[in-house]
Formats: sequence, C-alpha cells, structure tokens
Amino acid sequence: MSHLLRTRPATTPAMLAVFDDAATLRHALAFEAQLAAAQAAEGVIDAADAQAVAAGCAVFAINPAVLADEAALAGTLAIPLVKRLRAGLSGTASASLHKGATSQDVADTVLACQIREAYALLKADLDRVAPALDQLAERHAATPSIGRTLLQDALPIGFGLRIAQWRTGIVKAGERLDREVTDAARIQLGGAAGTRAGLSGKGSAVAARMAEVLGLAAGPPWHANRGSIAAVATALAILIGALGKMARDVSLLAQNTVGEAREPAVPGRGGSSAMAHKRNPTGCQVALSAVLRAPGLVAGILSGLPAEEERGLGGWQAEGPALAELFLLAAGSLDAMASVAEGLEIDEAAIARNLATAGIGDDIGESAAIVAELAARNRV
Repeated sequence: MSHLLRTRPATTPAMLAVFDDAATLRHALAFEAQLAAAQAAEGVIDAADAQAVAAGCAVFAINPAVLADEAALAGTLAIPLVKRLRAGLSGTASASLHKGATSQDVADTVLACQIREAYALLKADLDRVAPALDQLAERHAATPSIGRTLLQDALPIGFGLRIAQWRTGIVKAGERLDREVTDAARIQLGGAAGTRAGLSGKGSAVAARMAEVLGLAAGPPWHANRGSIAAVATALAILIGALGKMARDVSLLAQNTVGEAREPAVPGRGGSSAMAHKRNPTGCQVALSAVLRAPGLVAGILSGLPAEEERGLGGWQAEGPALAELFLLAAGSLDAMASVAEGLEIDEAAIARNLATAGIGDDIGESAAIVAELAARNRV
C-alpha cells in the first residue's frame, strides 16, 4: 500500500528513498556482509564463510511486505532476515552469519547509515538557502521598512535585517545538526548484552573495520545510551523551527494588505481549486506544517531516553519511525524554503508605501551595521 499521496507533499523523493524499504534492507544486508568480512579479516571466522555470507547477501531478494509481516511478529527486522539468510547457507557459513551480533546492532547501524545519507541531502539544500538570503539581506540592508512587534507597527528597520535574522537562525540550526549527526552516525556492534562476547576479543577491531567500509564512525557500543539519537531529533526540530520562522514572516508579508514580499511564481504551485486569482504561499505552508508536527515527534524520542538496563523495551524501537519522519519533514521544509529564498520577490514600492502610511519616520538605526555583523559571524 503506497502512502505517497499523504507523504510526498511534505517531503522530497530523494529523502523518501533514504528511508524506504529497499534502502533499509540494503543497509541491513550490508551490515551482515561487512560483519562477516571484518571477522574474517580478524581471524574470527573463516574467509570462505565470509565469502559465502557476502554472496548470500548479494543475491538475497524478497518482497518487503513479506519480510515486514515476519518482522511485525518477531519484533525486529533482523530476526526473519537472519533466518532467511541462514536458510540459503550451508555448513559453517550458516553459523558464522550474524556471529556475535544482535538485532539491535542491525537496527541501530541501519539507522546510523540513514542518518548520514539523510543529512547529506539536507546539507545540499542548506547550502542553497544561506547564500540566497545573504544576497537579499545585503541588498536590502538599508531599505527602510516597518518593523512589527506583537503583530503591530513598531519602529522602522532595514528590510534586510529581518532577512539576515532568518539566515542566522537557519545557519546556526544547520551547524548544530552537523555536530549531532557527526556524533550519531556511528557503528553499533555490542552483541547480546553489549559486551561483544563471542568475538574472540576482536570486537573493537571488527567494529572499526565495519565502520570504515560503511562510512560510519567507530567506537564502543551505544545501544543503551540514546542521547545521540535524541540530539539529532532535537536538532532537526530546531532547524524546522528556524525555517518556519522564515515561512511565517514571508506569509505575513505576502498578505494582500501588506504585499511587501511573496514567494516566486512557480507553475502548478500556490493556486486555488476554487479561486483562480489567488497566489497562495504554498512553500511557507509546507514549512509551517512541518513546524506543527515536529515537536510531538521529538517528545516521543525524548521519552525513550530512560532505557531499561542493557536493552530497552519500546523506547529505541520508537526512534526509527519518528526520526525518519523528522528527516522527511526537514527535507520538505528545506526544499520549499530554499526555492523561496532563491526567488523571493520583494516589492520596494509596497514597503515604502506601507512605511509612509504608518507615519513612523524612516530612522532604521544601526540596521545595516547589524546585517554586516551577522553576515561576518555566520561566515566564521
């Protein structure tokens, strides 16, 4: 059953692909193949067994719906996956498969790989937003406009100062996410109780070899410490919120009675099924919808932090779906607001007209200097 009509409007095809069934299964099979390869390199299993495991993983094929039904019964993807892989192996290769690992090792490593790939997509759009807003802020740094507080006319500001504040919030949120992803994208190999038993004392070396091939950081098991996942979730929500700040302001500025800025005209976007004259801020709608959904997802992940002893019940199992949804929302929001930033239409005549009507003068204080200072800080 496809959910694209429900999910695609809020995200991008590329981000959907990062978390789809094919990607999840690909990472799980890579875990098993690279576990065997690393163990063979460290003398834990025979090289011939590792080759057999790799070959079995390479040709493994199944309808994801079948595997999903089995995983629902077993409680985790790894149990039916390993069972089916073993059925295709013989002799010592069957016993060597998944040696010293446990189901959570597979789940956490798959999630770490997806976090790494998902962030790369977000980074590409973050790199679109910042320079576009930088140019707009500099261009309009000294353009007198109405500053508004509590949704009422306040004092004049440089129009570019508002834009510079958008950029600062988004850039800082992106930097925070980069740090948290770097910490969270780590190999997980702890075994049944997190002691790396059954790996002949080579667990650390095996994990390091796997991490290098899978593109993850190496380190000790983290199965009982969920803080890094919660930190990524929180950083995603902050980024979504920063994008939502920009979206809220643009949508307010685009009102007919204000008309100071509006989204770029894109064929097929922003229309109305009943009112042909309308030009709705649909990009802002995507970002603001994400803002409403993100806090609940983060709250669920934070609730799972007090995991029970060496393997929690229910907490870490809730992380994957929630974190995937946060990445989907962040991707949709970033894609939409990057397009808005690159094509934002600013009506200087409307800005001047509104300011004159307000009768509050045109002293914008140190707006231009603050824009320059924020730009300099953001480039450090």
